[in-house]
Amino acid sequence: MYAIVNIAGQQFKVAKDQHLFVHRLQGDEGASIEFDNVLLVDNGGKISVGAPAVKGAKVSAKIVSHLKGDKVIVFKKKRRKGYKKKNGHRQLFTKIQIESITL
Repeated sequence: MYAIVNIAGQQFKVAKDQHLFVHRLQGDEGASIEFDNVLLVDNGGKISVGAPAVKGAKVSAKIVSHLKGDKVIVFKKKRRKGYKKKNGHRQLFTKIQIESITL
């Protein structure tokens, strides 16, 4: 059984006991959260597609940890003009574990 769920503006294919890295979510480590915006559910070959979401379907998960992603370096340069600009960015992520998918 799997589901396609919208989490923080992104769509993820999730299954039970799967670990995911999503954009930073509110909540403490160890807290349980539920996602109501389930777009598709596959229950042993029986597929339920929502318009836009499947009614009554929920995905519950547990927040495992909050962490930062790898550093991305942004470097801009204009040739022969003496213009150089260096900038870095680290995205904030939340690691979650999917506990159950209910219809």
